[in-house]
Amino acid sequence: MRSKLFVPGSRPELFPKALRSDADSLSYDLEDAVAEPRKAEARALLSAFLQSDAARAHDKTIIVRVNAMDTPHFAADVAAVVQQGVQLINLPKPESAQHVRDAAEQIAVAAQANGLDAAPGLLLNIETPKALRTAAELAGAHPSVVGLQVGLGDLFEPYGIHRRERAAIEQVLFAVRMAAAEAHVLAYDGAFSNISDTEGFRAEAQLAHRLGFQGKTCIHPSQVALANAVFQPTAAEIEEALKVVAASHEAQHSAVGAYVVDGKMIDKPFVLRAQAIVARAREQGLIPPSPSRAA
Repeated sequence: MRSKLFVPGSRPELFPKALRSDADSLSYDLEDAVAEPRKAEARALLSAFLQSDAARAHDKTIIVRVNAMDTPHFAADVAAVVQQGVQLINLPKPESAQHVRDAAEQIAVAAQANGLDAAPGLLLNIETPKALRTAAELAGAHPSVVGLQVGLGDLFEPYGIHRRERAAIEQVLFAVRMAAAEAHVLAYDGAFSNISDTEGFRAEAQLAHRLGFQGKTCIHPSQVALANAVFQPTAAEIEEALKVVAASHEAQHSAVGAYVVDGKMIDKPFVLRAQAIVARAREQGLIPPSPSRAA
């Protein structure tokens, strides 16, 4: 999920168009993108689209960002959009582990009511000071949580923190990445609002990539190629990872715990990272699947 393209719930003409984009995933938004008087209309239009043949005949990860739990729209959103083909529900502004558990329960109820075999997972937005402070607790609150997503705009703007303050961005991304690691879920980078600033988007995506994030949100199709390029393993990274994985298999047979590959000492943490790179490269079709064993 290198890229996640934001699709406003207020723009139904974009619903099918987004399926033709190069984004790995699509995030249909019923929260900030929809004005209060149009919430019910947008919900109904999106629900109908999600049940269409076009929406169900695709290879993208479909995500829906619903309204927050403290709004009068959350329950109706969940009941309407927990449909076949929706893999993730993006929950904005969770403030406690109980919020997460309550959301997961309502999603499970909607899944059963709509005849699904399994409920969608939860992607939690970290966009308030409390959520940032308790991010690991939120991520570990329920088994359906698959990841944490950074929301820098909501986190910074109300408190006068400049959105381009690099030190603040680095601290937030590192804190969220560590919280995700503690809970064994993925970390996902949020949006970059200046569509014309391609270098700013690329720099922020590169920082997130170096910190181990899985991908970045794109608010415009022009950002998708940038995100895909940044979060796709390079040929050099794949080559090095394949060497490490091969060496690890050999070391297992000889009961060696640490060894050297191209002059670098390798032990378990390096092997885990190499295995993740190989798995991602295979998932993206950059190398063929292993015929005999998984890396």
